[in-house]
Amino acid sequence: MSDVATPIESQLETFRPELTGYCYRMLGSAFEAEDAVQDTLVRAWKSYEGFEGRSALRSWLYRIATNVCLTMLGSAQRRARPMDFGGPGDGHATHPGEPRPDEIWVGPVPDGRVLAAVADPAQVVTDRESIRLAFVAALQHLPPKQRAVLILREVLAWSAQEVADLLETSVTSVNSALQRARATIAAADKGAEVLEPSDEEQKKLLARYVQAFEAYDLTALTALLHEDATLSMPPLPLWLRGHADITAWMAGTGAGCEGSRLLPLVANGLPAFAQYRADPTGPGHVPWALIVLEISDGRITGINNFLDTARLFPLFDLPESLPA
Repeated sequence: MSDVATPIESQLETFRPELTGYCYRMLGSAFEAEDAVQDTLVRAWKSYEGFEGRSALRSWLYRIATNVCLTMLGSAQRRARPMDFGGPGDGHATHPGEPRPDEIWVGPVPDGRVLAAVADPAQVVTDRESIRLAFVAALQHLPPKQRAVLILREVLAWSAQEVADLLETSVTSVNSALQRARATIAAADKGAEVLEPSDEEQKKLLARYVQAFEAYDLTALTALLHEDATLSMPPLPLWLRGHADITAWMAGTGAGCEGSRLLPLVANGLPAFAQYRADPTGPGHVPWALIVLEISDGRITGINNFLDTARLFPLFDLPESLPA
């Protein structure tokens, strides 16, 4: 699109956040979602003269975005989490395995990139539910068109007729696909509580987590974990389950995290932190991981450490380092 904004370009830009959210749920990657949306908006801009308002602009854009995503998914490997590739590892392991390509992992996303700003706290919670890591990962288990049906019907509240029109199929086919998709999601999505600023108990739990982690008090940290809590470290394939293995890892191979500092943020509607480890070359701290926590019933059930800080920290507008 040209540098000088025209009315249609301005109109198209207003749809960028919600289209990015849709494409992120479809593709499981914030970076691929942004590419898909840019492609969508460029296609819409180039073909707008032939659009002629035959349908609502929003519906037309979603049709283009869906086709872009379906094309991208046609040759792509299904994105997943480390827990999808086999059983848990040993916390005493001295090597977590070789990093695997970014293309296989479900990645985190900043809320602001994919959710519209709303004033209603209840709507904020509902919107955050639809981008949770576990939910987005569960979506990747669905065939691409089934995935589109579920997102359009369940997340975006489109009618069966609207989805049928978009996908050029029948209402019966849409309803059948939705029923199958619901069953798959119910089995794959383990759930987690989204970040709620008004939840005092959640705030206290997160404050204790920060205190324990920055002090590297593994006893205090373990007390915050569910007994079946998991720890994962994409793009590394190793993942761990349970107090003993998580503590063993943090006390052993992961001991370099001692002395880290955490900056709070929100990712996928969940409480998250930018982790900076002590700079080995001098004073200050340097990026190490983007930590996304999953919480249930007052305990941490999942610690997701995303290690690709070279790409993720700029995506989340995080500083390149922290001073001493």
